[in-house]
Amino acid sequence: MDETRIEELKAKIITLEERNVRLMEDLQTAENDRRYSEGELFRLQKDHSRIRAELERLRSPPLIVGSLRDVLPDNRVVVKSSTGPDFIVSVSEYIPQGDLVPGARVSLNKQTLAVMNVLPLPLDPVVTGAEIIDKPSITYADIGGLEKQMLELREAVEDPLLRPDLYIKVGIEPPKGVLLVGPPGTGKTLMAKAVANATNATFIRFVGSELVQKYIGEGARLVRELFDLAREKAPSIVFIDELDSVGAKRMDVATSGDREVQRTLMQLLAELDGFTPMSEVKIIGATNRPDILDDALLRPGRFDRIIDIGLPDVEGRTQIFGIHISHMSIEKGIKPRRLAEMTEGTSGAEIKGICTEAGMLAIRDGRDTVSERDFIAAKEKVMEAGRNKMKAAPAYMFG
Repeated sequence: MDETRIEELKAKIITLEERNVRLMEDLQTAENDRRYSEGELFRLQKDHSRIRAELERLRSPPLIVGSLRDVLPDNRVVVKSSTGPDFIVSVSEYIPQGDLVPGARVSLNKQTLAVMNVLPLPLDPVVTGAEIIDKPSITYADIGGLEKQMLELREAVEDPLLRPDLYIKVGIEPPKGVLLVGPPGTGKTLMAKAVANATNATFIRFVGSELVQKYIGEGARLVRELFDLAREKAPSIVFIDELDSVGAKRMDVATSGDREVQRTLMQLLAELDGFTPMSEVKIIGATNRPDILDDALLRPGRFDRIIDIGLPDVEGRTQIFGIHISHMSIEKGIKPRRLAEMTEGTSGAEIKGICTEAGMLAIRDGRDTVSERDFIAAKEKVMEAGRNKMKAAPAYMFG
């Protein structure tokens, strides 16, 4: 009898333990469900807040863009909206007082014209697109025959950026701008790229014709924004190619288009004169028409150093040929000096064209090496094209 009772009790204990295990599992499942529900509730509340904020934003009235004219002492300002005259309005308490400066762009409430926010100054896409973030790949080793010119350019641009203490010790101001003058294809743009590669400065390249705009004041605005970008990205190098397109001499009798170019030139003159001593912004201009540049642009204080880059001599052509054929597969016995002696009067760009044309002639014949015969044929083709250009171009462009 006692044994039967014991067995019954054991069975009940086992049953209670199994129920306890099942209850613990159910409790764990319920706890997991609770945590999941809390997470879902938090996510839904967050989505709800985001949707409400988006709905409030869409319901808010549009803002008017205006400009700040003056700051008054009683937490009010004078603004000019884009649709009306000047107004004296209040300012949102969330705007820091330091951001309220005359000339700033602001957003205005449509009904009260109260200042709601300070907007960043716009930059024209033409200006922002001129900035070159990556360093140019051209180095000093890629330029031949311009040792003297490169020395002068490095003294005027590279040294003030990398070693400004030298000018402070000597007690002089470094040149503000450098003008590169010479025929097409002699390496003016190449030199500017090499200097930008050697420094940690931001390289901003602009073509002078891009500053010539259709509407009054647009060219001057581009010049201001260009130099504002240069100051913001300092240290920086601004390279203005084809400077003669915007820097031509001013004339007494001119069309409306000429007068707009002159306004752009006057703004450029003002910006060049406005830099402080030892500025970290350097200007490099390039032109093959120095005879038509305005005298005010060439005076000391704007373009302090004018570097004349002519056609390379035989030594310069030898160096340039050596640079280009070092990357080519050529037959043995071809000497850069020999190629330089038979290409009298060619520019660096024409020498590069001769090397490229010689390689194409070898490919045309199914060869993977370039012979001297290819260089001779390429020289005749490139120089013939150059002679045709000389017949149609002014003599000063070729020395």
